[in-house]
Amino acid sequence: MDELEIREARSESVVDALYPIVSELRDLEREEYRELYAAMREEGYHLFGGFVDDEPIAAAGVRVGTNFYLGRHAYVYDLVVTETERSKGHGSALLSFVNEWATERECEAVELESGLWREEAHRFYERNGYEKYCFSFVYELA
Repeated sequence: MDELEIREARSESVVDALYPIVSELRDLEREEYRELYAAMREEGYHLFGGFVDDEPIAAAGVRVGTNFYLGRHAYVYDLVVTETERSKGHGSALLSFVNEWATERECEAVELESGLWREEAHRFYERNGYEKYCFSFVYELA
């Protein structure tokens, strides 16, 4: 496996470079991506990019929060490796980075959700030590 360099998207150029990767997971137009990222960043969202030979191939979006059932925890909103680079260990490396990042911030757990139809992703998370423990529900207001 080529070495994965992980860095936080702190500049507009890195945020823009990660758009094609994130758009493989989320159906967003570039301008919507930029607007949502700006709002999410204000709320404590951190976007990390995984790069091989300075080319973006992966992304993870995380935020630290606190609740009654997990205490202080990191929540992974987005985790994606570009399709041509999957099954090469990059996703596991990125997830391991997130776990370490959360530990450094004194989190007690890392939580994420994955769509019911994403069975391959579920197997990936389980191979990486995550366990299924609940269902999520949504009520659309608009």
